Amino acid sequence: MASRKGFFAKLFDLSFSEFIAIQIAGVLYGIGILFIGLFALAILFGGLSQGALPAIGALIVAPLVFMLNIIFFRITLEAFIASIRTAENTSRIAGSINR
Repeated sequence: MASRKGFFAKLFDLSFSEFIAIQIAGVLYGIGILFIGLFALAILFGGLSQGALPAIGALIVAPLVFMLNIIFFRITLEAFIASIRTAENTSRIAGSINR
């Protein structure tokens, strides 16, 4: 059962009866991947500019940091979405009981 309110109506809903996080989760995930990738590239280029041994370390650490941060970010975002869906389903159940 989808809500009939548009994105901006939900955004300025002062009662917080509608959630927008589920609609923007994909965008947030994409932005997160971009910033995490830039951070991993900074580690990589920083290590490459320091010499042979730090370059080897950076070649190992940068992809590892990238993957671990992506996993952590994804799990965190999924936890937020799960709690929002739980709240939506709970309010739907409460609404059907009160009728």
